[in-house]
Amino acid sequence: MSFKDIDNLPMQWSDHEDIAMALYENFGASFNESKIYRVRFTELMEWILALPHFEGKKEDCSEGHLEQIQAKWVYEWRDNNR
Repeated sequence: MSFKDIDNLPMQWSDHEDIAMALYENFGASFNESKIYRVRFTELMEWILALPHFEGKKEDCSEGHLEQIQAKWVYEWRDNNR
């Protein structure tokens, strides 16, 4: 596997940081910190399930995973908007 293929690796619910980075790529700076924290978990789950290379199943999702993903998404936003 070459380095350029790293973005094509499958993601699961436990890949919190990878998912957060993909969400940031999709939504960019249009979702600021307060807006990210106001996203309903049902919406967040659907957005994650629609990500390319996401192979997790809806029934394996948990509130804990969504909380971690949401927090990592905020960190990603902060890192890119300082």
